[in-house]
Amino acid sequence: MNTLLRKIITLTAPMAAALMLFAAVASAHVTVAPAESTAGAWETYTLKVPSEKDVATVQVDLRIPEGAAFKQYEAVPGWNVTIEGNKVSWTATGEGIQAGQFQRFTFTAQNPDTAGNIAWDAYQHYADGSLVQWSGEEGSESPHSITGIVEAAAGSDSHSHGSMDMGNGDSMSMDEHNAIMADVDKSSDTSPLLYITLGISLLSFLLAAISLMRGKKE
Repeated sequence: MNTLLRKIITLTAPMAAALMLFAAVASAHVTVAPAESTAGAWETYTLKVPSEKDVATVQVDLRIPEGAAFKQYEAVPGWNVTIEGNKVSWTATGEGIQAGQFQRFTFTAQNPDTAGNIAWDAYQHYADGSLVQWSGEEGSESPHSITGIVEAAAGSDSHSHGSMDMGNGDSMSMDEHNAIMADVDKSSDTSPLLYITLGISLLSFLLAAISLMRGKKE
């Protein structure tokens, strides 16, 4: 029995390591949520920036996709915001995002009028002068976030997740803000590759166990 257990551990250890690696990579991506919104809507988006290195993140640049229009941003203590064309930059005035931490930046943008996917290219600047460009295709080492823009359902208005009516001058309430953040948390930042890897790992473990049991009986 001990020999069988050692063989199972030997076979599954690499798979477990690969699974943890995929999980770490997926969770470390710079992302924009939600992953789906409505054509023409005023959407409240959240840019989530984790610091992957041993040095702090001191600036983040976000390119607003073609067809979308940046409208407003939520002020974050310790960060300045500048807007140049379709580039929005958050620059730290203090220590920035330390290793092992992440920061959320919330902003409002109007979606394109037509359905389709829009890509959010982000550029993460570290205190040591290095730059990570989150502008690759899905499946690459540094993919950009994608938001799927869908046609509005019949009878719906032009507002979406936590969006605000810019014409009435009202500010966002705390309940509305909490609802937005809850919606953001529900939006998965994890790549589908993680779930595929998990399924493959479980299947491989099952096949390995069956094979070892058959070998022992023979």
